[in-house]
Amino acid sequence: MVVQVKTAVALLWRQKLTFRGDMIEICTSKACKFYYVKKGCYTLSEKSMADLQREVDDYISQFKEGYFSPLSMLARMSEEVGELAREVNHHYGEKPKKADEADNSIEMELGDILFIVICFANSLGIDLAEAHDRVMNKFNTRDADRWTRKNVEQ
Repeated sequence: MVVQVKTAVALLWRQKLTFRGDMIEICTSKACKFYYVKKGCYTLSEKSMADLQREVDDYISQFKEGYFSPLSMLARMSEEVGELAREVNHHYGEKPKKADEADNSIEMELGDILFIVICFANSLGIDLAEAHDRVMNKFNTRDADRWTRKNVEQ
């Protein structure tokens, strides 16, 4: 939820608000959370991966067709990755867009990929937060010494 500053203060009058440059710190009895500031508005809630998966499931559940088959979703994912590649190539590469091509954005294409990844996971009963944690553990152990760390004192 994004609201104006006055509304944020009204909604959070029991909580301590601390402004730090482009962030707002909201302290509750449990923990402090940081929310990014965008154009004078403050994001008062962050969606967890479970929230995203539930939101996509609620959307898909309203249709009789439901989720596509895994092979169809893999094809859709490949299509979306191709669209992202096209946008990146237009934006950073040597191939400009044609005058009649739609003005898409890298952000929207990444959003499309996120949507199809969530659909894929939901259809297979995969908890993406748990999958993420397992992958991060793999990278943190397997690749612990693979890359040069920043600001490491010798």
